[in-house]
Amino acid sequence: MNEFDISAVIRSLKSVLPEQDALISLHEPQFSGHEWEYLKDCLDTTYVSSVGKYVDRFEEELKAYTGVKHVIAVVNGTAALHICLKVVGVEPNDEVLIPTLTFIATANAVRYCGATPHFIDSDRSTLGVDTHKLDAYLKDISEIRTEGCFNKMTGHRIKAAMPMHTYGHPVDLDPIVEICNRYKLELVEDAAESLGSFYKGRHTGNWGKASALSFNGNKVITTGGGGAILTNDDELAKLAKHLTTTAKVHHKWSFVHDQIGFNYRMPNINAALGCAQLEGLPSAIKNKRKLAEEYKHAFTGVNGINFFTEPSFAQSNYWLNVLLLDNKFFEQRDLLLELTNAHGIMTRPAWTLMHQLDMYENCPRMDDLAAAENLEKCLINIPSSAKLGF
Repeated sequence: MNEFDISAVIRSLKSVLPEQDALISLHEPQFSGHEWEYLKDCLDTTYVSSVGKYVDRFEEELKAYTGVKHVIAVVNGTAALHICLKVVGVEPNDEVLIPTLTFIATANAVRYCGATPHFIDSDRSTLGVDTHKLDAYLKDISEIRTEGCFNKMTGHRIKAAMPMHTYGHPVDLDPIVEICNRYKLELVEDAAESLGSFYKGRHTGNWGKASALSFNGNKVITTGGGGAILTNDDELAKLAKHLTTTAKVHHKWSFVHDQIGFNYRMPNINAALGCAQLEGLPSAIKNKRKLAEEYKHAFTGVNGINFFTEPSFAQSNYWLNVLLLDNKFFEQRDLLLELTNAHGIMTRPAWTLMHQLDMYENCPRMDDLAAAENLEKCLINIPSSAKLGF
């Protein structure tokens, strides 16, 4: 019972997944509703670019689903993160607290603002920010002034915290809100992976001053490429809309722009796809949660590996399902990845930690990032498409 049996892992996966000749993808889109109809309507009416009824409809339906007051659809999730940071006041030379265990878009969006990512550790129980560790860390390295929170080591302002809902699992938001209030930090939720996930009964994206969603081809729903900015702040919503439409001042014919803006508008044809996808979102989440339950059952009793389940305070979309190897079996990870893919089951490891990438290795960070480093060594994603839970 103390040995790791890779064949048992493969048998458990195969007991859940369908038999097929082709590789079972990690997460693929499903088009089984009105996608063709809405896309044809865009082509027939020629409204394929940034003007058209589907963009407005998509934003309204996202508002209704998430409960957020304002939604601004944009070209991708990275653009959404960038504008979220801009509208909350992140400026060049500021620092933004982000988990080192995240997708690179989180760090890149900070750099787009001329700011610096400041890397913090994760909590194995949520895969997101370790709030207890963050609180203790800020007590040690920060200084609160009238102008905000400052890093005593670098002298730079720490303007914001941007936790991520990792693989769709909500981070523990209440303590993060309290920390942000106490240290004068703006909260931006990187909710890119968490459409359909709820924290204490409320959809993610409602806690940050601004939040971002992604609709990339591998997300729970897709617009091909696409993202959205969420906010409950009227003025921030107005500014976000202005900045993402090239900061053009409204006029019947004149082209006047009052600041540097960005051409981040979501095209109507992408939004049309999104509208059709949103119609199938409830059933997709139901199927994904059913798949997660099947995985949980299949891996019960398999020695050396655990299926990650949602935190007690959350209802997750289980965007990408996660297996965690026991520490003593870390060295088996790459072999497991190799063999599962050889058996036609796509698996992949966690992202390379941000502080280990060449362009970010000199950024400020916690001295102790042990939990994130541990997770990187033991985490494996397994097939998670909604159709697999049908």
